[in-house]
Amino acid sequence: MLAAMGLRVWSPAGLGEPAPRPAAALDASEAAAAAAAGTAAGTAAIVATAPAESASRVAMPAPPAGAALPAHPPVTAEYGAGSARSARIATLDWPDLRRAAADCRACGLCDTRRQAVFGSGSTQAHWLVVGEAPGADEDASGEPFVGAAGQLLDAMLRALGLSRAGEASDAGTEEGAVAASDAADGEPLPPQRRAYIANTLKCRPPGNRNPAPEEMARCEPFLQRQIELLRPRLILAMGRFAAQSLLRSTEPLGKLRGRVHRYQGLPLVVTYHPAYLLRSPAEKAKAWDDLCLAAETMDAMQATQAPDATAPA
Repeated sequence: MLAAMGLRVWSPAGLGEPAPRPAAALDASEAAAAAAAGTAAGTAAIVATAPAESASRVAMPAPPAGAALPAHPPVTAEYGAGSARSARIATLDWPDLRRAAADCRACGLCDTRRQAVFGSGSTQAHWLVVGEAPGADEDASGEPFVGAAGQLLDAMLRALGLSRAGEASDAGTEEGAVAASDAADGEPLPPQRRAYIANTLKCRPPGNRNPAPEEMARCEPFLQRQIELLRPRLILAMGRFAAQSLLRSTEPLGKLRGRVHRYQGLPLVVTYHPAYLLRSPAEKAKAWDDLCLAAETMDAMQATQAPDATAPA
């Protein structure tokens, strides 16, 4: 039916039956999100009537290591790649990295935040979802993507058969206490069906203003180390700041969508932030197309890799 409507259709590779229709899951989640936000507007599924756009693979040059600074000095080359702080962060394991982010005072955001928002999900996940900066709900809870936008993100992940739930085996994370038991047979989800969620900026800018370039630069080593520890198979960048930061690009989000980029050799797909989709429901068809592109890219990689190559280290 979706194909007859001219919509892009994706189903998990190797399964004998089609994937669940994403519309129903997203309708229910967005209804809750709209109620939570106190809006009277009706909800809309991410599957809409817009046709899918064509996508082509392009290779992007690997970005340099992030700038890293001690407390509050101006951004200069002296504190760029190879600084002592950046090198130290690059050696931390999951527990120490979380503590370092919580204790960070590298920019003025430490004076206005409630707490750092480190990340959530399984540290064995094959998918990494990168957002922008924490909002008020995230600042209060210490978790990324909560509130209405978080509900929509969870529905988007479910439409692809994914979950951000962790596992008891994910040592060193608070999320490790959460069992990923939402698989049909009650067993924990495999890594290829799990996602880890992180933001480019770990602290909320006052009033939810846009992040400043120096704030992004000082916070970047934390995300870089998260990527090194996680070793994801694919990155899904949500929103302009996440996409432009990871890709070292000034192109608008609309031009970065619809193709597979590369971040240090990893495939990276760009899409809209869930908060933007709540404000602009007409763009949900494009976001679904982005998710299909990401899922197809992951399926293609898994089809060409030996079983041992996809097993977590």
